[in-house]
Amino acid sequence: MSGSLRTDPKIWRQAATLVLAAGWTRLGAAASSLPPAEGFRVLLLQRSARQSFMPGAHVFPGGVLEAADRSADWLHLFAPHHGPPRFGLGPARPQRTTFPELPFLRPDAADGRAAALPDDVALRICAIREAFEESGVLLLRPRGARQSPESQGSASEPDCALELPLDVSTWRTRVRGDARHFLDLCVHLDCTPNIWALHDWSGWVTPFMSETRHRFDVNFFLCCLREPPPIQTDLVEVVSYQQTQHLDMILTIVYKDDVKKWSSPSEATASFLSKEIWLAPPQFYEIRRLENFASLSNLHKFCLEHASERAQRWLPIICITADGMIQLFPGDELYLEDPEYLEKVLSTEKKTEEIMKEGKKLHRLVRHHSHYYSLHVTVQSKGKHIYPKNYVVNKSHL
Repeated sequence: MSGSLRTDPKIWRQAATLVLAAGWTRLGAAASSLPPAEGFRVLLLQRSARQSFMPGAHVFPGGVLEAADRSADWLHLFAPHHGPPRFGLGPARPQRTTFPELPFLRPDAADGRAAALPDDVALRICAIREAFEESGVLLLRPRGARQSPESQGSASEPDCALELPLDVSTWRTRVRGDARHFLDLCVHLDCTPNIWALHDWSGWVTPFMSETRHRFDVNFFLCCLREPPPIQTDLVEVVSYQQTQHLDMILTIVYKDDVKKWSSPSEATASFLSKEIWLAPPQFYEIRRLENFASLSNLHKFCLEHASERAQRWLPIICITADGMIQLFPGDELYLEDPEYLEKVLSTEKKTEEIMKEGKKLHRLVRHHSHYYSLHVTVQSKGKHIYPKNYVVNKSHL
């Protein structure tokens, strides 16, 4: 049996998402020293209601891979200190052998140069470019260093975002209009995208819903920053960002007026359940994964220790029940690694509760309502991968 999906390759797009996790300082910490991590915040941006894909949702920054992200012109910027095949990213990770194989084609340029960079590099450039377009965060690194990030030890602790240039608005408009201008910005600032600060986190593939809609193979990267950089939403794709309320006073004293109040994973979950924000299932799943980490240092250490492992990728199977919907993930007893099932929506006359009582080996998200998800994980993770914390909606909410 072939493990390749049968969908038309033309509907597939590669994409990248960047989970930005930033530390915060307790009141009274010395301003001149970097305090130990005592918690962290993640950046969630609200998509415009005018967007065709997930309108109004709170998401991590990200977008579709462009041909410009693979351009051979990047080779000149990374030279002479970094170049093929790994650009200083360390040993090559094992080839992805997880089911399924996707039929999409890589973007091609008319001059044949678009595939000059490997996925590990091009997708990181895409994530960094999209983060700049949507939030104004600039994850660049000066070109002057002659050693690799690993030998300098810069990967051993969280990084910092680059200070924004005075003409940032002009550059963002250019980049948003044509992705090739992101390279021009890097040349202008004599920097390279800080691809070494991004860690493989996970992968998500759009489940089958219809024959005609676009589907995405999205690489999720995670970047740990020592402190939250200022956020400037683009007001086109993104209209706002999620703010923390009860820590406003502490954060404002420590970071003064430049800080933007991001949300901890638990606060993001609470905001979703209270209907202040809406999270799509992949974002809810990843937020629950992040709740496993008590501090930024623990999260960053986990990323460093698992840098050689290939991140796991999920292609959910949709199952419509008599009163709701279940998303099945690999490892669940109802998940069948067969393209016949991956390319259709399953349905049953049974109610969700009945299906759940019958199951023992679970890796699934139950969507009771747009703001009420239950997450059930009883399977063992592969390798040292960390699964999300379980969450079961209170029946009084249903």
